[in-house]
Amino acid sequence: MPEKITISLPEEMLGDIKAAIDAGEFTNTSEAIRDALRQWKRSRTVIALNDAELRELVAEGRKSGKPVEGEPALKRLRAKYAAMTQTARK
Repeated sequence: MPEKITISLPEEMLGDIKAAIDAGEFTNTSEAIRDALRQWKRSRTVIALNDAELRELVAEGRKSGKPVEGEPALKRLRAKYAAMTQTARK
């Protein structure tokens, strides 16, 4: 069961959260805060890596195959999953 906490945010941060909710990025404040905390946790994990670990990850990436351009690859994936969604709705 999640534990409820209370936090205080500057008006600017609260405004950013409300704007993201209004834009449909999140359904409520809790969802936005949880997402921010997940990103914070990931960034702390990356920061905690030492040089040897980073070199190992880069080497692993290089061994994984030929690099692809990010934007075209994401475009293909978006199209693929949009088609899958359309198929599932039928």
